[in-house]
Amino acid sequence: MELKTVKDAFDHVTKKQKLCSSKCHEAIERISQEIDQAIVKLQSDDASTSYPDRRAFLIDLKSKIKDIAPLSQVESSQKELNTSLSKYPKQLEKAFNSDISKAYRNVEFDGRTINHIIASHLYREGLFEAGDLFANEAGELDSSAMKSPFIEMYHILQALKSHNLEPALTWVTCNREKLSQSGSDLELKVHRLRFVEILQNGDRSEALTYARTHLSPFHSSHMDEIQKLMMCLLWAGKLDSSPYADLLSPVNWENLAEEFTRQFCNLLGQSYESPLSVTVSAGIQGLPTLLKLMNVMTGKKQEWQSMKQLPIPVDLDKEFQFHTIFVCPVSRDQATEENPPMLMSCGHVLCKVSIMKLSKSSTKSFKCPYCPTSVDATLCKQLFF
Repeated sequence: MELKTVKDAFDHVTKKQKLCSSKCHEAIERISQEIDQAIVKLQSDDASTSYPDRRAFLIDLKSKIKDIAPLSQVESSQKELNTSLSKYPKQLEKAFNSDISKAYRNVEFDGRTINHIIASHLYREGLFEAGDLFANEAGELDSSAMKSPFIEMYHILQALKSHNLEPALTWVTCNREKLSQSGSDLELKVHRLRFVEILQNGDRSEALTYARTHLSPFHSSHMDEIQKLMMCLLWAGKLDSSPYADLLSPVNWENLAEEFTRQFCNLLGQSYESPLSVTVSAGIQGLPTLLKLMNVMTGKKQEWQSMKQLPIPVDLDKEFQFHTIFVCPVSRDQATEENPPMLMSCGHVLCKVSIMKLSKSSTKSFKCPYCPTSVDATLCKQLFF
């Protein structure tokens, strides 16, 4: 049997393991049945007539168990399983490259910036003691300035996990203006959960008072939401059996915690995801392409460390694409302010440097590399993304 992929090899091992387990259980079941039948016969009244000598009875039982041949059945299936298991690591070695250092390039980084990113990641994850130790080892890091905002965020998130809204309510109230400027409705979401809590406890009057105080300011922009919450007043104390039972779902608390983290980081001027986490995730996704590239370059005896840019694109998912970029299809250079994308009269786009080279510094027209249209470099227009 030829195993073409790691999944085929894994499925083959799994199949053998299930077969081995099945045969073991089958053999044990048959032996158990013979023993149970023997015990019943031994305790019956006619056992003495059939087997006057109990030794003969045991010899007969031993003969039946021998006919079942449990050891030979188990040994055969176990041998097949062991063979598959021994081949599986070899299949893994063929499929995976354990040495990823080949994709490493000697790139100079600002050590202080790297240390700041690592320490910030530790504080963001609530690992304050580890962050302090790292900051002390790295030196020259103002750990208190980095840590204090995330201490507040961590305490509020811990309170939300315990379904305690008070810290979150205090925070959204203090940052109401900033949240409004960023177009966030986080304050409404926090008040909505508090309103639902009051209503589920059965206090319709208190819930109505809370809505007039804290929900009414949002009526102009979230009228549909407010109307839905007002209908919930009819189901005070029994919201779980109402058409609005989804408001009690634990998912609402999880979504609130996620939205709070996003807005908290936004007000700090930071991204929702940790830069270190994003970098590692993007690196993991791009690593297979880089390893393949290294194998090709090794065969062609090309130097990886001396290359200024990759000869092939490394495609990443949309979650790692944070802004629109343009790469010149001729020079393969990424557009910059000094080398912006330029729209030609034919509708194709090249970078300014490529157009200057093709037109010999705009002294004459040239043919577009992608169509036979003649292009006047002086008529090309800069594009803004």
